[in-house]
Amino acid sequence: MRAVLSPNDEIHHGRTRFWADTAPDPLAAPELYDGIRIKRLVAYAIDLIIIAVLLVAFWVVGSFFALITLGLLYPVLALAAFILPFAYHTLLIGGGANATVGMRIMDLRVVAWNGHRPGFAQAALQTFLFYASLAFATFLVLGISFFNSRGRCLHDLLAGTVTVNDLHLRRLQSPGAI
Repeated sequence: MRAVLSPNDEIHHGRTRFWADTAPDPLAAPELYDGIRIKRLVAYAIDLIIIAVLLVAFWVVGSFFALITLGLLYPVLALAAFILPFAYHTLLIGGGANATVGMRIMDLRVVAWNGHRPGFAQAALQTFLFYASLAFATFLVLGISFFNSRGRCLHDLLAGTVTVNDLHLRRLQSPGAI
């Protein structure tokens, strides 16, 4: 039995399945998890920079409109600024690439534990759990990743997802491809 299926092997409800059953064991497919913790940290740092730039641009434009309305839009602006990071992660992880911009730069992809691409609901759950765990444990979020061989964090475990090296996932899907 192959640990990783090709995209043509099984289509379930219009979504590609990358592997059968559960995520491949790190001993069977170590290339999926090589350097995953560091790559995730760098990817999140990139995403933080992107979100910060988006928030600054949003506040500059939004503040102009809030001033025109004599401050009536400031509560809406504050709510929208709170929603922006959540929407950024949810829409990009639940979208076609299953990765944020930072994850794409670092060649990472979020995959559901059963091999399917996560949908928007699962991406929203993972994002909510990520930000909730950040609020309670700050940077200890990664601590649990040191106690499992796949580098999964608490929000991954609770949401039923796993982050893998996308470049290696593509190589496993189509042997001989670069």
